Amino acid sequence: MAGEFQVTGKNGTAAFSLKVHRGDGMALLAMNWRNGQPPRDFVGFAIEYRIPGGTRFLAVHNRIAFPGPAGEVNPNKLSSRLSPIQKFRWVHFPFNAEIPGEYTYMVTPVFMDEAQQLSYGEPQTADIELRRETYPGLLNVAYTRGFVSSQAFVDRYERHGPIDTLLPESADDGLEFTPTHPKAEDALNWMGFEGRHAIYETLDEAIADASANVYVVAYDLSEKGFVDRLRQLGPRLKIIIDDDGKHGEPHSGETQSADILIASAGARNVKRQNMGKLQHNKMIVVEGDRVKKAIGGSTNFSWRGFYVQSNNAIILTGAEPVQVFREAFEDFWVEAGFATSRSANWRDLGITGVDVKVTFSPHAPANAQLKKIADDIDSTKSSLLFSLAFLYQTPGTIRDAVKRVRDNEARFVYGISDKKVGGLDVQKPDGNPPAVFPTALLKGSTPAPFNVEPVGGGGNRMHHKFVVIDFDKPSARVYLGSYNFSKAADVTNGENLILARDRRIAVSYMVEALRTFDHYHFRIALREAKVAGTKLQLKLPPADGADPWYLKDYTDVRRIKDREMFS
Repeated sequence: MAGEFQVTGKNGTAAFSLKVHRGDGMALLAMNWRNGQPPRDFVGFAIEYRIPGGTRFLAVHNRIAFPGPAGEVNPNKLSSRLSPIQKFRWVHFPFNAEIPGEYTYMVTPVFMDEAQQLSYGEPQTADIELRRETYPGLLNVAYTRGFVSSQAFVDRYERHGPIDTLLPESADDGLEFTPTHPKAEDALNWMGFEGRHAIYETLDEAIADASANVYVVAYDLSEKGFVDRLRQLGPRLKIIIDDDGKHGEPHSGETQSADILIASAGARNVKRQNMGKLQHNKMIVVEGDRVKKAIGGSTNFSWRGFYVQSNNAIILTGAEPVQVFREAFEDFWVEAGFATSRSANWRDLGITGVDVKVTFSPHAPANAQLKKIADDIDSTKSSLLFSLAFLYQTPGTIRDAVKRVRDNEARFVYGISDKKVGGLDVQKPDGNPPAVFPTALLKGSTPAPFNVEPVGGGGNRMHHKFVVIDFDKPSARVYLGSYNFSKAADVTNGENLILARDRRIAVSYMVEALRTFDHYHFRIALREAKVAGTKLQLKLPPADGADPWYLKDYTDVRRIKDREMFS
């Protein structure tokens, strides 16, 4: 249905239900058997889709297949009609989610008889727009892909050239580096996904609008394409660049960028700054006759920020958000007294029909937000999904609140951090799972039929900072931004923190949380399977007395919650 962010299958004769959730650039499909458990010969779901204006369905493929005649692993990636998905939900990335119109999803139950012949049940179909913008003309949530450590990257690009032909060895080399990979343009577009596209598009629009002035606050600043766009703006650009620690060194990417922009914009328009410790913001403001946009979020303007890390950006269109962000820029430029300025308070962004507001750090004790956010996390009624890059190194208020919600068996909690999180590592019986962390399939730890994956250089790969509370309730909300949910982010660093009380936006971040959680949870499981010598294959219908593949989805408390929550 046009404009819907959640749709359901309408086939009353199908044995299962289907619910499709709109993400940004992706869709979550969730299935649930209608009456009790599926029959024992049920071996999964075939998932197919038809693009807007298309005339035929295309199959989602599955890398895991049924055992061969002698029990061998099938190395081929097959259509899910032949290798069905043995899960009750799936996140799908269309090749081009920006095509106007509705995608049609068709999900079919697959069965197998004693001769291992497949048959198919009654399908469910659902239509949903995966349009470019979350709220067209008003607000857009955009993500980077963050999938360098993935089988998709290996299949598409690494076989044509190693990762060092796509990415510089260090950030300091970023302004001079030119990719030599034969598919560089396609690969960088794929890696940067909608996040890079939306940010580049905004700057290109600013360049084309001669009346536009551009204001930027940058932490990491070393990606050549981004800096070149800023250079083209000439004196219409005003920029603040972090200079803490290595960023302030003479040969850092940030210092090199500052020198380039001083030459193009003038020294009076370029400022180095670290606030109390870091100027950690990532924000862009474009104010012109034709273009009025403001951008916040977690995406650094660097090679890692665009192409390696999981990041998000929110693009806000209109005079009101532009004014709020420009005034924040002005307050950052002055610096003194920022913590008690207008920008350190919550400010509504004036987006028609969308409850979204922003505050900027550093805060003073009177307007500090960390404890208030922890209290809001504690008030979770049904579900908490988070992607917090540095939760592993920030004990205290937020981690304690997450742990309390996670320990409540009536709540559903999934989360990811960049490394293992102390206190959230151990899963209780029937409890919520530990926070997962990025891992690649490395040489010696990769079971067939999977291939070794690149790491993408040193540094963190999961860089999101967001918390989704009760996505399935009218009270759904999401906190996001550059803000690391730490004391330093609250009262010391320069940051942006956005609160959206909106179900469409919350569902988008929920889907993003699930796809990153699943991606790395699966990789942790794969490495454990390699250690245990387990073959990664689809399960055949069980022999008498054996368990079907889906049994835990009906007996494990967490997996029951998962199956029911999203469907």
